[in-house]
Amino acid sequence: MKKTFKLNIEGKNRDRVLDAVKHDIRKYVKRQRRVALPEGVDFWDFDCRFGASEETATVVHFATILPLVDAAAKEGADAFYLELLAKEGRRTHRPRLLEAESGGEASPQDPEPGE
Repeated sequence: MKKTFKLNIEGKNRDRVLDAVKHDIRKYVKRQRRVALPEGVDFWDFDCRFGASEETATVVHFATILPLVDAAAKEGADAFYLELLAKEGRRTHRPRLLEAESGGEASPQDPEPGE
């Protein structure tokens, strides 16, 4: 989705327009996440850009989109640009520290037996 959302539409309440914009964003994300995953892909991730216009849009994290929309509305912006592009996501596993590798020693924060 590459779209410029207008917040000031004549004859419509600005708060209702803002709610409709958020609904459109959530609806797009739900629709994209329903698409079947290709082989070897764990989840759908999103590349996101947000700004006052397409030229000034900067890369943002997916979780910050709705707070940025709220902030733009609070600042009185007439419109904003949002780009959401679905991409393949693969989980990376954190290596586990095994007791055998650490020598089985207790860490300094662990209480001594019997305490």
